[in-house]
Amino acid sequence: MQRLLLISLLLPLATYAAGADYKLTIKSHRFQPSELVIPTDQRVKLLVVNQDATPEEFDSYDLNREKIIAGNSRAIIFIGPLTSGRYVFTGEFHAATAQGAIVAK
Repeated sequence: MQRLLLISLLLPLATYAAGADYKLTIKSHRFQPSELVIPTDQRVKLLVVNQDATPEEFDSYDLNREKIIAGNSRAIIFIGPLTSGRYVFTGEFHAATAQGAIVAK
């Protein structure tokens, strides 16, 4: 019974282990890079670092993700696996400048 519990707890980590880590930075109310290329059919960990003093919301209808990142802090967002395509995201608090896309290839 304990072995089954341990396996069930470790399975999500094994699924993620095949993925990769990517980084987005928020600076001057802009995402850098504004376009991030990731592989298709893989779950990835996206580290979002907000270097601004004010909070920003990573918002993506395409990715079905919303996450507020406080000023001068960071957050992790898991995405995928994705099929080939372009997935748009915005910074909801500064939508005029904070725009970008994830491109799955």
